[in-house]
Amino acid sequence: MTQKLYIETVGCQMNVLDSELVVGSLRRQGYELTHEATDADVIFFNTCSVRQHAEDKIYSALGRLRGHKRRYPEKVIGVLGCMAQKDQDLVLRRAPHVDIVCGTGQLAQLPQLIEEVRRTRKPQLALSLDRKEASRVEVERSFESYDPMRDPSMRPTPFQAYVRIMIGCDKFCTYCIVPSVRGPEQSRPPEHIAAEVRQLAAEGCKEVTLLGQTVNSYEYARGDGRRERLSDLLTRIHDIGGIERIKFITNFPRDMGDDLLDAVRELPKVCSYLHVPAQSGCNDVLKRMKRLYTVEYYRDMLHRCRERVPGVAISSDFIVGFCGEKEASFQKSCDLVNEANFKNSFIFKYSPRPGTKADELFADDVPEETKKRRNNDLLALQNAVSLADHRRRVGETVQVLVEGLSKNALKHDSGSGPKQLTGRAMTDHIVVFDGNERLIGRTVAVKVEEATSFTLFGTVQTTEQVGADEKTEIDCLVPVQAESSRWSLPLV
Repeated sequence: MTQKLYIETVGCQMNVLDSELVVGSLRRQGYELTHEATDADVIFFNTCSVRQHAEDKIYSALGRLRGHKRRYPEKVIGVLGCMAQKDQDLVLRRAPHVDIVCGTGQLAQLPQLIEEVRRTRKPQLALSLDRKEASRVEVERSFESYDPMRDPSMRPTPFQAYVRIMIGCDKFCTYCIVPSVRGPEQSRPPEHIAAEVRQLAAEGCKEVTLLGQTVNSYEYARGDGRRERLSDLLTRIHDIGGIERIKFITNFPRDMGDDLLDAVRELPKVCSYLHVPAQSGCNDVLKRMKRLYTVEYYRDMLHRCRERVPGVAISSDFIVGFCGEKEASFQKSCDLVNEANFKNSFIFKYSPRPGTKADELFADDVPEETKKRRNNDLLALQNAVSLADHRRRVGETVQVLVEGLSKNALKHDSGSGPKQLTGRAMTDHIVVFDGNERLIGRTVAVKVEEATSFTLFGTVQTTEQVGADEKTEIDCLVPVQAESSRWSLPLV
C-alpha cells in the first residue's frame, strides 16, 4: 500500500528548497504527496526560527493534530529545520506527540528516522552539533549539505528552481539565529552546482535562483590556492543550454565586490536585480546589530551598484523597533528609504530570538505599539518610493517570464479565453497582463502601461518568444488590474 506524505513549509527560499529535496528523497522510497495533513501517513513541518510568528504557526498546527495522532498512533509526525535545531527539547515538551525532530543538517536521515519510529515507537532526534560544542571542522561535518535528486513537482513553477550554492552563515548579526541553526558557512563545489543546473535545464527549467544566507560570500577554495567566487560561478553556469535567467539571493553589503557587479552587467542571462538588506539607516543601531558596515558604506555600495550596472533594480530589508532604536534612529531609516530608490523593501518588526546575542545583551525596549507604527510608516514610505519607481517604467517594454495565473485569476475563473497572467521582468518587477494560458513558461515582451506600488501591468506585444527556435505570434491585449505579491526573504 502506497504511503502518503504531507509537508508544510514556512520561512525562506532555503526552506522551500529543503522541502523539495525531502519530498524527492521520500518519493524514491515509494511515498505519494498529499495536500491534507490528516490523509497522510507521515506529516512533516519544515520550520523557521527567524520570527516568533513562524514558530507560533507551527505549534498551532501541531496542536490541531494532537487528537488526530491519538486516534491514529501509527502515523508519524515530524518537525524539521531551524526550529527543530534550535528548540529540540522544547518541541517535545510542547508537542509530546511529535515523533521526529530533525535539524537542517540532518535531513538526509529522514527515511531511516521514519523506520526507526515505526520500529521502536520512540521519538527520534537528529541534530547537528552546536557551534560551541566542538571544533569548526567537526561542526561543519555535522551540517551535511543535503542535495539529493530534485523533485519538479515541489518547485515554485515547473520552469523555475532554486539551487543551493552554500550553507550556513558566519556573520553573527546579533538579532539572527541563522548561524546557530544552519551552522558554519560552507560553499559547495562549483562543479556540483553546474551539474545540478544542467540537470534542471534537462528537466525543462528556464530560470535558476542561486541561494545562500549571504550568497555573495560564496568562495570555494581550490587545493592549488585558487578561489572561485560568485562571479566565477555565474560565468561557469551562464552558457548552460536551456537556462534563460539566473538570479541570486540574498547579498551581504560588505561582500558586494566589483567583480560580481561586472558579471551582472556583462552576462546577459543574469538578472539586473540585487537584494541587499540594509536593516537600519542608523549607525548606532547597525553597530548593536553587528552588521559590520556603516550607513555611509551602504550608500557607497548602492552608488557602485548603479554605476557599474546601469538600470539595476535593488531591494532591501529593514528591521524596525530593534533594541534601543529611538525616534531619531528610525527617522534615519526613513531617510535612507526615501533616498535609496529601492524597488521594494521587506520590513519586519524586531522579534527577540532566544539564543541570539541581542536577546542576551540588549533589552527589547521598544513597545509593541511603537513597532507597529514604525512598521506601517516605513512601509507607507517604501510604497510611495516603489510607486514612483514603477511609474518611471510606464512606456517601457520589458521581457517577462510568465509564471502562471495571477492570484486574481485563480480566485475568479473566467472560463475560456484570455486570462490574467503574471510574471517577472529581468529586474524582478512583477508584471501582470492578459494572455492565453499557453504563454505560461514562455518569455514574452510586455509594454508597461500602468503601475501601482507593487505591480507593473500592460499589454503583450506581437513579438518572437525569447529563446525559441521560431516566432510565436501573440495578440495584443488590454491592460488589467494589478495584484500585490511579495516573497518572504531571510533576514541577513
